[in-house]
Amino acid sequence: MTLTRPTLILLATLGSVALLGGAFAFQYIGGLAPCQLCLWQRWPHAAAILIGLVALLTGWRGLAWLGVLAALATAAIGVFHVGVEQKWWEGLASCTAGSIEGISAADLLNPTKDVAAVVRCDEIAWSMLGVSMAGWNVILSLILAGIWAKAARTI
Repeated sequence: MTLTRPTLILLATLGSVALLGGAFAFQYIGGLAPCQLCLWQRWPHAAAILIGLVALLTGWRGLAWLGVLAALATAAIGVFHVGVEQKWWEGLASCTAGSIEGISAADLLNPTKDVAAVVRCDEIAWSMLGVSMAGWNVILSLILAGIWAKAARTI
């Protein structure tokens, strides 16, 4: 069975919808606050959703290549995040060293202010089958990149 370009674009777009929806569900239903790298991984999925919608509305095949780039971008950020989680390399100072950057001294000393704890990028908050959320993002985003690429090559 050969899938049409619009069907492939729809699948890739829905894949990003599912991954982004899952991230929001973990955050707002599961109570797992995202770290900075988690937030960065969301933006390319949002871009892929927008790209997919425009591609479906216009039929312009070239947009599928932008979908490939969006999926590869989130996968690349995910690879970096996995490396930070596994201590293969250092992460961002803002989320691996317990930084309080951006929080004023007055807010830190004010007992009525609720200052949230820094969410660390180098700690795995959740995993399934030994793979962290960042790792699953890499795996699934590479699959989505393949779907986007197939859509771009389909006549």
